[in-house]
Amino acid sequence: MAVTSAGILLYRVAPDGEVSALVAHLGGPFWAAKDDGAWSIPKGEYDPDAESALDAAKREFHEELGVPAPDGDYAELGTFTYSSGKRVTVFVCDGAAFAASDPPLVFGEFEMEWPPRSGRTRSFPEVDRVEWMTLDAARPRLVAGQRPALDRLAELLAAAG
Repeated sequence: MAVTSAGILLYRVAPDGEVSALVAHLGGPFWAAKDDGAWSIPKGEYDPDAESALDAAKREFHEELGVPAPDGDYAELGTFTYSSGKRVTVFVCDGAAFAASDPPLVFGEFEMEWPPRSGRTRSFPEVDRVEWMTLDAARPRLVAGQRPALDRLAELLAAAG
């Protein structure tokens, strides 16, 4: 069965009409020196039989960034399938009032054996930083399976005028 995830894509529109998205750089030693393809929207796995996709997206936002998902009107942007078969349902919300530093973000952590085959377990942040990026700047940086979400967001905002 395919892995199911849900996430939140916050966006903001500048006075000149340029759209930015809040994206997070993946944490841990594998991603440390990478930029392109090493960013993600805040998201995570969930069990659709036990939790709604939106509830899971808000929970994962809080777990990864250490702050609650902002209040607002969330809309389901769509479900996007990675080449691996993983499916990610993405929700969008206007994040213009969301400051990525107030309160300070406290990133969730995961444990893994590091260095490999050392027998030692270390903790690493799930993400190590977040940034507002224009959609054009974010596109090559996002993991490939999430890039269509940026295109869908741009289409919806353009249609809305």
